[in-house]
Amino acid sequence: MFNPDTAPFFDPYYRSFKAAPRRSVVELEVAHVRTAGEIESTIAKLGNEQGSGLIMGSDIFIVNMREPITKLANERGVPTISPYRQFAVGGSLLSYGPDAGDISRRASAYVDRILRGERPGNLPVQSPTRFELILNLKTAKALGLSVQESFLELCDEVIE
Repeated sequence: MFNPDTAPFFDPYYRSFKAAPRRSVVELEVAHVRTAGEIESTIAKLGNEQGSGLIMGSDIFIVNMREPITKLANERGVPTISPYRQFAVGGSLLSYGPDAGDISRRASAYVDRILRGERPGNLPVQSPTRFELILNLKTAKALGLSVQESFLELCDEVIE
């Protein structure tokens, strides 16, 4: 689920993902949402489909709507996966994404270099190097999901 107005890059990503060879029986559908009403109807639809789940995009609209999305999804029994830690802390089932603390620490070195006179355009672009997997075990239990011990061991943090 994402807003195509604030995340136009997701549709091409989805098309390339859909075209890749599949080893899974998971069926993916894109949900374009631009309003709270569209979010609500998407989550209501998922809540009526057994075995469904929701992957939230990383666009600013979804980030700003994370609390109502998480609340609606949990009320409808829809497990959610998100890209940022604050989603899992706020009740999403799972988050997997860049470690914001690591990004901030690494960015401070760039700020230092710029303040010492280096031109920002001369600095190499960096990508995240550390990712974190966070599971909200309270949400898993509320959704009636069991989590294998081997998965818990993979998590960087388990919220209980």
